[in-house]
Amino acid sequence: MAKAKTIKVTQIGSPIRREDSQRRTLVGLGLNKMNRTRELEDTPAIRGMIHKVRHMVRIEE
Repeated sequence: MAKAKTIKVTQIGSPIRREDSQRRTLVGLGLNKMNRTRELEDTPAIRGMIHKVRHMVRIEE
């Protein structure tokens, strides 16, 4: 079975003074502290979450 494609997402922005939905999206991605990095499966749902908080994260494919 082929390995699922993954992307690295690093939080570079603070959720302070942001909408609550953006805070919850970061938590859903596993990011709740500055400079925390997660390796996530590259799915349309994850891409949508990243798009919502794109100003607070850095993506490495």
